[in-house]
Amino acid sequence: MNQDPTPQITTLANGLRVATRLMPGLHSAALGIWVNAGGRNERPEQNGIAHFLEHMAFKGTTTRSALQIAEAIEDVGGYINAYTSRDATAYYVRVLEDDVDLAFDVMSDIVLNPIFDEREIEVERGVILQEIGQSMDTPDDIIFDWLQEAAYPNQPMGRTILGPVERVSRFGRADLAGFVAENYGPGQMIVAAAGAVDHDRIVRLAERAFGHLAPVAQAPKEAARWQGLETRKVKRLEQAHFALALEGPGYLAPDFYAAQIFSSALGGGMSSRLFQKIREERGLCYTIFAQSGFHDDTGMLTVYAGTGAEDLADLSTLTIDEMKRAAEDMSEPEVARAKAQLRASLLMSLESPSSQAERMARTLAIWGRVPDAAEVADRIAAVSVAEVRAHAERLIGQARPALALYGPVKAAPALGTLAERLAA
Repeated sequence: MNQDPTPQITTLANGLRVATRLMPGLHSAALGIWVNAGGRNERPEQNGIAHFLEHMAFKGTTTRSALQIAEAIEDVGGYINAYTSRDATAYYVRVLEDDVDLAFDVMSDIVLNPIFDEREIEVERGVILQEIGQSMDTPDDIIFDWLQEAAYPNQPMGRTILGPVERVSRFGRADLAGFVAENYGPGQMIVAAAGAVDHDRIVRLAERAFGHLAPVAQAPKEAARWQGLETRKVKRLEQAHFALALEGPGYLAPDFYAAQIFSSALGGGMSSRLFQKIREERGLCYTIFAQSGFHDDTGMLTVYAGTGAEDLADLSTLTIDEMKRAAEDMSEPEVARAKAQLRASLLMSLESPSSQAERMARTLAIWGRVPDAAEVADRIAAVSVAEVRAHAERLIGQARPALALYGPVKAAPALGTLAERLAA
């Protein structure tokens, strides 16, 4: 087995990429298939189909029943799962090193050979409708879908991953097979494995399973268009839920790392400005945080808080004021602390084979390569206080936030009022 711990990457003749990283000392492996097809690849009438397809992958293939899929992995003590995002769908497994071949066989089987049995489609439709209902009953979950829609209305970037009930209720076998035919080509797939793995062996397994696939001319994603609207849903709840967003840079932008540092310093932990000012000093909420999300062509800085109806106005204006103040006087210690948090998070994640495999797939899809951890750490360390402030000033200067409010929010400040305060 090759003892070089650096990532190894091979591209098959049909365009499928294989990335592996040996992690000496481990006796387990994580491997998965990342398909660059998610919610953003859906047409309006397909909204929710990528997630539905992810569910159906586990409901039977031409060689295994749903139970046999689960038993094949769990009989050897392994774990199998999947997820759907706006940019990708991932199918992944974690097993001991002696069971890598079995795991690869099961994983490739569910991606290549789903049967989409009509009875199983109806069963899983019910499961997904329950999932949608559960999300609607979880205010601090559904509010982010509404915020996404307010930021990017009437376009793939703004639609929910789960899809609307009326669409999910009508999907059939032809819809699922059609999405696969349009998006599941070898050029859209990345096989990634980390831990106790041998690169050459994973390449041979990938060639055997996927080498016959013909390229697929996947339709280009619709470019994201930030609009910045307001969604306000009044309901009798114990808390008012507040989510505010500004358009940030994408993965490929020069201020990508500055954006991460700013959001961390603003609201990434207990020492952050929002937490200290709004929770610790003023006691206006229990939960408040800021986070950055990224895509290849856009990004989003999000601030979320849950508070009482009587405190929502003060919380909203204080949040705006703290964002503006941070752009003006973000300090060296704050930036240094945020950098340390990002660096530690990166290095800690690399101790997990599952995180390693996902990182390889994600970075390979974005940049066409897998940056070394030391390179990323150096890029983070190189960001100056001036660059963080300049990034924050660009965010604030747009003065076109998106806003989602849920609960007892009738008297909350309007988006226009908050935008004017941000621009003042």
